[in-house]
Amino acid sequence: MSDYFNVADIFGENVFNDAVMQARLPKKVYKKLHEVMEEGKELDLETADVIAHEMKEWAIEKGATHYTHWFQPLTGVTAEKHDSFITAPMSNGKVLMSFSGKELIKGEPDASSFPSGGLRATFEARGYTAWDCTSPAFVRQDAAGATLCIPTAFCSYTGEALDQKTPLLRSMEAINDQALRLLRLFGNTTSKKVTPSVGPEQEYFIVDREKYLQRKDLIFTGRTLFGAMPPKGQEMDDHYFGAIRERIAAYMKDVNKELWKLGVSAKTQHNEVAPAQHELAPIYAECNVAVDNNQLIMETLKKVAGRHGLQCLLHEKPFAGVNGSGKHNNWSITTDDGINLLDPGATPHENVQFLMVLTCILKAIDEHAALLRASAADVGNDHRLGANEAPPAILSVYLGDQLGDVINQLVSTGAATHSLEGEKLETGVKTLPDFMKDATDRNRTSPFAFTGNKFEFRMVGSQDSVAQANIVLNTIVAEAFSDACDILEKAEDFELAVHDLIKTYAKDHQRVVFNGNGYSDEWVAEAEKRGLPNIKSMVDAIPAYIAPESVAAFEKFGVFTKAELTSRVEIEYETYAKTINIEAKTMIDVAGKQIIPAVIRYVTSLGESVNTVKSACASADISVQTGLLTKCSALLAQAQNALTKLEEVTAEGGKMEEGRDQAVYYRDTVKAAMDALRAPVDELEMIVDKDVWPMPSYGDLIFEV
Repeated sequence: MSDYFNVADIFGENVFNDAVMQARLPKKVYKKLHEVMEEGKELDLETADVIAHEMKEWAIEKGATHYTHWFQPLTGVTAEKHDSFITAPMSNGKVLMSFSGKELIKGEPDASSFPSGGLRATFEARGYTAWDCTSPAFVRQDAAGATLCIPTAFCSYTGEALDQKTPLLRSMEAINDQALRLLRLFGNTTSKKVTPSVGPEQEYFIVDREKYLQRKDLIFTGRTLFGAMPPKGQEMDDHYFGAIRERIAAYMKDVNKELWKLGVSAKTQHNEVAPAQHELAPIYAECNVAVDNNQLIMETLKKVAGRHGLQCLLHEKPFAGVNGSGKHNNWSITTDDGINLLDPGATPHENVQFLMVLTCILKAIDEHAALLRASAADVGNDHRLGANEAPPAILSVYLGDQLGDVINQLVSTGAATHSLEGEKLETGVKTLPDFMKDATDRNRTSPFAFTGNKFEFRMVGSQDSVAQANIVLNTIVAEAFSDACDILEKAEDFELAVHDLIKTYAKDHQRVVFNGNGYSDEWVAEAEKRGLPNIKSMVDAIPAYIAPESVAAFEKFGVFTKAELTSRVEIEYETYAKTINIEAKTMIDVAGKQIIPAVIRYVTSLGESVNTVKSACASADISVQTGLLTKCSALLAQAQNALTKLEEVTAEGGKMEEGRDQAVYYRDTVKAAMDALRAPVDELEMIVDKDVWPMPSYGDLIFEV
């Protein structure tokens, strides 16, 4: 049986998208819904009832028996509660299938059972999910059958945001309002809406599931807490963009098919740098839709892997010594009539509107570097940032030769008079075509790089939602636009004022521009000289959320209240401590129950070997056995001592009150004890007989897929 399918035929078939709504909804209802989506008008219950009925009928045709409000609490994953469409049985024993507008618009999950950072006490249980009509509903088909999933926001009974979606939508409104202000000053009277567009690239590892299930560290924490490097890692650069192995290709084919049915435009797939590492990238979508789609991508990558006897690892650093995984957040801002505000045009030095937008973004990044760094803070990211092709923890902006030269002109002479142009690339082979190079190269070490008509924020971790990074980006750029508009709207001579403001912003914030090697020690010293923050740890990044300038920006546009920010800070500290605590307990469990007993068996066998050989031949050379016995015994004792120490400090950490002090303790004390245990264990792995070692090695995991 052929498994051929036409992408165009299946794309979006499980999505209640605009085409479906236009076909199924009465024209009046369809028009009202679009007014809600595009103009922010309120959706009346009568209209909602009609939409809900048609949505239910469409979902039932797809085999759905249940619906769920699909939301994104502060757990790092999505959440859902399923309700069937059936109502109370009728007198004849049959049931009706119904779905009301009220059920579509509002749900009531328990708000006390999700992280709230003190916003909700345990006895204050009520919370609400509210339909985000700008992100289409979809039917998810899996082993549970078919379920209608309705993207929603999640807030408490008292109105505080308890999720990622609510502040994201608020930030999108903020940048829309301020970008329109700026466009009106430049004479644009036709654009009605400005939307941040996002294309998040997703990196991930794939390992054999049977081997994965033999590693408790992978099961409980998502990363290997022990593991010696194999003879070969990624040093030959032969995996990157290499031919995709058939087993992985079959998996990718099924992932794409699932995503295309859900309307997710999976575009690019390839092998990444590390063995067993891969990447999937979608086409751009509106910010909130892109965030929802990325959650679907992560869920689909994990779900489909199981069908192929594989396991998808989304942790930022599942294996020490090879590349970690990130999620490059490609961000741009576009009008409803197709104008990309980050398109420099052929002659950027003459594109005054673009230069105003660009220098506003430089201002935003410079003034809120610590906050943007915090938006990518994650326990796993602490292992990744600054090594193996991940950007450094220093926030800088790469503009490339062309725009960098324009900024230098503005700073040095007060005016930009020319733009560098791309040259012809000559390959030296007559049969190959010559073509024009781009005016600028790319910089893979930059955390925030301009790449033609967008910025690529490369700090975000692979398992994180991209919501937080985009909330921050949208808000700080909205603030910069607002500040510029406040000045320009009062100017008597707009042309003169806008040129002066561009020069001022370029000069005041040029320090954040860096086009060089972000991995070099020289850059670390130079960044310190420039006054740029170098925040290496999640624990040190967290306070940026409640810095006065952060609170002021968020409150100005209603994205977060100070109480919401404070709650998120508490959740972040708690998450850090709990994550390290789980890792420490897993190390204790694995070392105490698997590794040390296995090493004892091996040492015992060495001792028996020494005695046996001595008994058989008193003059035999047993230096190899005794050498191994001595070395293994010393490492075994070191491991046991380190295990005892880890048990002590982990127990002490569990007694501490949740908050910053506990997070700092886990980072500085518990994590150090974990490193001290790993060192002798990894050395023992290189000595102990493979048949005795109790778990698959790195080589087994990343090369035998």
